[in-house]
Amino acid sequence: MEPLPEQCIYRLQLSSKGGLEPLPAEAELPATTAAPVWLHLDYEQPQAADWLRNSELVSEAAREALLGQSSRPKLVRQGDNLLLTLRGINHNQGNSPEEMVALRIYITPSLIISSRHRPLLSEQDVYELLGSSDEQVTLGDWLVEMCDALTDRAGEFVEDLHDQILELEEQILMRELPTNGRLGRIRKQLILVRRYLSPQRDLIARLASEKIGWLNDDDRRRLLDIADRLRRWLDDLDAGLARTAVLADEVNNLMTEATNQRAYQMSIMALMFLPASFLTGLFGINLGGMPGANHPAAFWIFCLSLLALGAGLAVWLRRNRWW
Repeated sequence: MEPLPEQCIYRLQLSSKGGLEPLPAEAELPATTAAPVWLHLDYEQPQAADWLRNSELVSEAAREALLGQSSRPKLVRQGDNLLLTLRGINHNQGNSPEEMVALRIYITPSLIISSRHRPLLSEQDVYELLGSSDEQVTLGDWLVEMCDALTDRAGEFVEDLHDQILELEEQILMRELPTNGRLGRIRKQLILVRRYLSPQRDLIARLASEKIGWLNDDDRRRLLDIADRLRRWLDDLDAGLARTAVLADEVNNLMTEATNQRAYQMSIMALMFLPASFLTGLFGINLGGMPGANHPAAFWIFCLSLLALGAGLAVWLRRNRWW
């Protein structure tokens, strides 16, 4: 038997009595078809990467994928062996959720090897769910639960985006502009998440149709249910993209309306000051014969005349609904 890798995130055996049994690091690989082993690795860890490069249990194609050479969702079948690349929502602090984490999986009838670099909440969900199970855990159970956990986390993120879009719609209905960049960030997340979920839905639907010995009819039915849920999330993403496009148009309309309103107000102000500017320019010339030049109250009379002219013009604009 081949020794187990020393650096493992999970080193577990799927128990026929129920749950997951941890395996010591110094043990040799006790994998059987009745009790498969799950090895979950971080391919950036040196010892885990060395084990993947040198292990005879891993095919060459699987070795390249498990070492991080593949990122797009894909499915490769070799007999009863499967090579999968799936994507999960990135919940790591400081990272963007739409930068989805790649989970690479190689499954034989007696062994599961999965690898990733950034942690996934979905892997913890599967570990906690299967670890507390009282029934026999099979390869099909593990694969279905992993696909289900990845889909649930993706669905939660899509619902969160849906709530944010609803909030933006209410804000815009109240004639308020969203904060700078928020709408663009939501559209980016919708596009990037859809980019990975669309091929992942096709992959899971194809997986449900594969005649693999360790997948039973109930596993295939559950995989089809997961593919159907992914289809609904994709429909929500498409609807979200359409709604954000409408919101972008509304934001542009609000900004154009606000700009036009300001320009109109400036035009009204310029119109009100136009007669005053003409009169002050006319009476500001230094030529002989200027009326009132020697009258002590001429300045105040002129100021009052300008105020009266401005007030009369304002009343005329209001009466004609220009203001």
